[in-house]
Amino acid sequence: MGEGPKKFTVPWLREAPQRGERLAMVTAYDYPAGRLADQAGVDLVLVGDSLAMVVLGHADTLSVTMEEMLHHVRATRRGVERALLVADMPFGSFHLGPDQAVANALRFVKEGGAQAVKIEGARIDVVRALVDAEIPVMAHLGLTPQSIHRFGGFKVQGRGAGAREALLAAATAVEEAGAFSLVLECIPTPLAREVSERLAIPTIGIGAGPHCDGQVLVLHDLLGVEQRIAPRFVRRYAELGRDAREAIAAFARDVRTGEFPSAGESFEDPDYPQATIERLYGA
Repeated sequence: MGEGPKKFTVPWLREAPQRGERLAMVTAYDYPAGRLADQAGVDLVLVGDSLAMVVLGHADTLSVTMEEMLHHVRATRRGVERALLVADMPFGSFHLGPDQAVANALRFVKEGGAQAVKIEGARIDVVRALVDAEIPVMAHLGLTPQSIHRFGGFKVQGRGAGAREALLAAATAVEEAGAFSLVLECIPTPLAREVSERLAIPTIGIGAGPHCDGQVLVLHDLLGVEQRIAPRFVRRYAELGRDAREAIAAFARDVRTGEFPSAGESFEDPDYPQATIERLYGA
């Protein structure tokens, strides 16, 4: 279990750089994943719009809806007791302006149990409106997947003098607008270091090098559940996808050969005590 308070709060996390503490965030999408991440001691759990790709099988993040995100935020909330739960604002949920953003963010807080929301891009008006509505905001700059069509694909951002200056200016602006933290995705390591040194709020990197104040990975990536080619910035800490395939194949083989179920896995005695059956099902 990681060190820190019994329950993580926005003020505690915002001040992590001043304490010299690095933050660990995991992206998860449901009750068991949220529960595992929370019990493992991460500081933040993000219910990301990457749900569209990792769980729902889409090619990008653009198609996931507010209702789908709310469903998964609620489920993850039930498993998270200690970490700060952040809901990702999906594509189209804040792009019409501050009023739409506040209305949808309030749903994440009131209906989903989120403690903060994440906004992609330098939408300063949106960040300010959310903060004014008492909704903590995690900003997100660099490769913002909701802008994939404008970027022309999943590409490293912040290259070149102009792009570097634009990202530095955007980072300063989101901090001044009230964001309590900033995700930096797929930008050059020196630029991420410069942003992290310039801001007082914590930066959380993903493909942004080691100098950010924290790091985030998708749970399915770090556990090896996601079977597509992993981005360069992913480190596999387990190979659960491979292990799961082997386990399911073994189950199918035992079914076909008649080795499953065995007598010990069956109820052969018609007088088997009901209380024992209830205990087997956790009743």
